[in-house]
Amino acid sequence: MNGIDLARGRLERLIQQGQHLLSQSADPRSTAQLAGDIRLWQNDCATVINELSGGAKSHWLARAFSNALLVRDGNGAAREDAPIAEIVSRITAVLDQAHQSLGRWQDTPAEISASPPHRFDFVRDARLRPLLEAAFIDSRHAAETGHYSEALMTTCSVLEAIVTDALTHQDPDLLAKHGGPESSVSAWPFDVRLTVAERSGLIRGGCARLPPIARHYRDGDAGAGLDSRSVSERDARVTGQVLRVVMRDLDPGR
Repeated sequence: MNGIDLARGRLERLIQQGQHLLSQSADPRSTAQLAGDIRLWQNDCATVINELSGGAKSHWLARAFSNALLVRDGNGAAREDAPIAEIVSRITAVLDQAHQSLGRWQDTPAEISASPPHRFDFVRDARLRPLLEAAFIDSRHAAETGHYSEALMTTCSVLEAIVTDALTHQDPDLLAKHGGPESSVSAWPFDVRLTVAERSGLIRGGCARLPPIARHYRDGDAGAGLDSRSVSERDARVTGQVLRVVMRDLDPGR
């Protein structure tokens, strides 16, 4: 069983648990035990979402999960009295989105029927490879179906992950020489990671073509403002092209 199968299996179990908790919440006799069970389930969901999003809060999946936890009223203000059943239902819907997204990796015969893709074999962290492959396919599907904001955010998440992986395995003194901050690579702004990767010779100048909205996709509150009105088709497609150029830089034997 590969990483995608394992991830989908975990999501399926969490979805089933969420549905069971929903059925229990409809019972007026439900007690504090149910509240405890829901908290444990939410923690398990958060762990899986964090793994699938690579720990990036700006990833579309992490943003969807955060939004599911924050129910707002008609004026856009957070509701402190949101029914727990509504939150469970919203989280379950996000899990279903993640399950469908991973399913695209297995349901794209034109890409993988002959043999498994090896686009991300150059990534040192083997645990990331199947997740990056799924996100790569998901970003292309989003672009092809006109969901340009989702396409750009997902593409940038993949780009950030592979550049971070490459930087993490470089000599810290070399990175510092080329402007790398003293903090860990994972704490650097996205734009700084790209700049240091270029200066240190890990990648070439392909990122110069990145649209400003892509280069700063992590700015603000979980990418606030990146919606279908602010991301154009050209933004999404150029960002995808830059990703493929960087992949070739990091894997010259492709």
